[in-house]
Amino acid sequence: MAWNEPGGGRDNDPWGGGGKNQGPPDLDEALKKLQERLNKIFGGGNGNRGNSGGGGFQLSPSALVVLAVLAVSVWGLFGFYQVDQQERAVVLRLGQYYQTVMPGLRWNPPLVDEVNVINVTKVRAASSRGQMLTEDENIVDIAVSVQYTVANPSDFLLKVKSPELSLEHALESALRHVVGSSRMDQVITEGREEVARDTQERLQAYLNTYQSGIQVAKVNIDDAQPPSQVQDAFDDVTRAKEDRERLKNEAEAYANGIIPEARGKAQRQLEEAQGYKEQVIANAQGQAQRFSQLLAEYKKAPKVTRERLYIDAIQEVYSESTKVMVDVEGGNNMMYLPLDKLMDSSASARQPRNQEVDIRELTDKVIEQLRRDSQSTRREGR
Repeated sequence: MAWNEPGGGRDNDPWGGGGKNQGPPDLDEALKKLQERLNKIFGGGNGNRGNSGGGGFQLSPSALVVLAVLAVSVWGLFGFYQVDQQERAVVLRLGQYYQTVMPGLRWNPPLVDEVNVINVTKVRAASSRGQMLTEDENIVDIAVSVQYTVANPSDFLLKVKSPELSLEHALESALRHVVGSSRMDQVITEGREEVARDTQERLQAYLNTYQSGIQVAKVNIDDAQPPSQVQDAFDDVTRAKEDRERLKNEAEAYANGIIPEARGKAQRQLEEAQGYKEQVIANAQGQAQRFSQLLAEYKKAPKVTRERLYIDAIQEVYSESTKVMVDVEGGNNMMYLPLDKLMDSSASARQPRNQEVDIRELTDKVIEQLRRDSQSTRREGR
């Protein structure tokens, strides 16, 4: 039977109301019942159910201790944290810098210390681009990028409000200063490395002055070119410079090939002249020594030495010539001696030991022939 059916009775009302009262349940009564149950759980008093102003919510001392220990445990667990090897933790105690924590498992009291973990090995990047005026009053469109790391976590976190924004502003300032002190061709062509190096040094000086805790690793010139309005004219100038460098290199290569060759020839001629000089001096000294020795021998045996000199002279003359013309004294005829044929006939008649012609024998034959011709001439004259 339903609680609200006729004859159901007063006890069927789940809200404790009488059978005649069919209105909504009493909210105060429900809260009282809930309070009584909580008091039973935590050991509080039961209170007076009939009294509308019954006892309030009460906790026993043991329950308070349990709750306190639980709260402290939860608070302590929230204080543990891990710092990786590539990180550093900056600890602020009550808003003021306390310490920088190294890698490892760490604990700091929650709500008292504020822990900020910063990666100090990560390579970060920033860039800047703009049109700048050079020293020779030309405009260049230049783009630069910088790579950096965090060297001092506490300075990076506390000394500068926005380190990344400060880095971008310092980068643009340093770049404008360096570009303004350089010529256009240095910035665009061969001077890029120098511009990047000077910009890095000046940027690091700015950041150290700011105490930003940033260490600049590398500054790169990504792009550098004149404005688009004058690009064609600049390309013509660039091509002219390239042609000049090419011709200069070709001239240097030609000079490097000619000059060493000329120097080599000059050195060779000097060495040949020196050799000839030494040869002439040696021959002259040898001839002088030979003459001195010959003079000594001539004094000992003049006739033999004179004959020997005559034979040597004839041998030298005959070795240089194959034909001899002899003018006979007292005659009108000139005698011709074919020495080459005489030598060939002598060689065919008698083969010398070392295939050499006996000049002495040949000389005797020539002298004998001259005597015969002289005698026949005289007879004809008589």
